[in-house]
Amino acid sequence: PIREQRYAPNHPPPPGKSQRWLLRPVYWLGNWQFACLDYYHPPRGVLHRCVRAEPFPPVMQRMVARAERVARSLYRGPDLPDGWHLNTCLVNFYGSAMQDGRAVDTARVGDHKDFEPGPVASVSLGERAFFQFTAPSRAGQPGAVAFQQWLDDGSLQVFGGERWKNRLLHRVQRVERKGFRFDVDTPGFETRRINFTFRFVPDAHVVRFAQLPAASADDVRGYMEQLASGSPFFRAELDAAR
Repeated sequence: PIREQRYAPNHPPPPGKSQRWLLRPVYWLGNWQFACLDYYHPPRGVLHRCVRAEPFPPVMQRMVARAERVARSLYRGPDLPDGWHLNTCLVNFYGSAMQDGRAVDTARVGDHKDFEPGPVASVSLGERAFFQFTAPSRAGQPGAVAFQQWLDDGSLQVFGGERWKNRLLHRVQRVERKGFRFDVDTPGFETRRINFTFRFVPDAHVVRFAQLPAASADDVRGYMEQLASGSPFFRAELDAAR
């Protein structure tokens, strides 16, 4: 996992926003959506957002096959786009960042949507998380909670459709702190929950690092170097761009 900043020199913060670190370390499989390049957001935000990444290892291929069976049993028609299959995965590491020798809890994520088309499948490991679907805010007031649940260790959550995916937002309010820690390589960060969020990005919108515009490639080259230090795949992608 790596830590990312939200913006970069060639993709600076918009007016009223400032540079910041993401709350947690992340890893992506299938394709990598670097924060500074912005996230996949059709219909307009599709170009040079998704950079080819490592394929799923066999154990995750089995997880994906099961999640796809569940999703296909629940959704059809416009809720299951043509060609839909789970080909990308965001791995979020939830826990506490070490600051001045103490652990500061950052295990949360605010209201947002996943814009990749079709159902999303989420697998949770470790401490359980308090997850909520919320209505969009109106007149500056926070939206009401439409549904909430605890996501337990080993749980699979699948959501999609017009209401749950397109209209409502979702968030992680908190992750329990009962003593469990993952032994993973996240310097300066204590991980107590890992979440795999599987999504679909049309193959035509996934590009190799060598295909990025020069400014975008410059902004993420440092991240690619970090990834390449432990990944033959990313090393080969960097070499192909030279």
